[in-house]
Amino acid sequence: MSVWEILLIGAALSMDAVAVSMTNGMAEPNMSARKALFAAFLFGLFQFFMPVIGYFGGKLFSVFVERVAPWLSFALLAFIGGKMAADGWRGKEGGLLAKPRSVNAGRLILQAIATGIDALAVGITLLAAEQTAGLPFSVWGCAFDIGAVTFSLSLFAVAAGRKIGNRFSDKAELTGGVILVAIGLKILAESFL
Repeated sequence: MSVWEILLIGAALSMDAVAVSMTNGMAEPNMSARKALFAAFLFGLFQFFMPVIGYFGGKLFSVFVERVAPWLSFALLAFIGGKMAADGWRGKEGGLLAKPRSVNAGRLILQAIATGIDALAVGITLLAAEQTAGLPFSVWGCAFDIGAVTFSLSLFAVAAGRKIGNRFSDKAELTGGVILVAIGLKILAESFL
């Protein structure tokens, strides 16, 4: 496995986090730069640790991770997205055009877990690659690259979502919730293919 392949894996793994980050930016168009950095950091952190956990737990739990991860990701994203869509539909005063709610730390952590779970399986892939073709550096270095790619792309996505959210703030939380549920369904569907 080459450095470029690790970076491509990082980009592929980050796509769910990027979509969620854009949704968060849309839901909170006035999000502070500090909060945007924190959100991107969380997504990158979970994308860093999940492959490491998958790598070290791979020998013991590979079958479990491959079977449960898509369902757990779907459940978390469907819950978060469903609540977000319902809140967006009702709005603070009960109307569809009410101001969207802010993205809190608890929601960000759940989103980071949900979008990072598929990286557990990548950890198992890294273990297999190390035993056959080799890795360009240790699993820690590979995981750092994956986390760094996710952090960078997520930070960009929050900024893009904020710009979109400023234009469409009346529908941003509802749309964001629907997007999260769709991402969860996509993860679940991919597990069957």
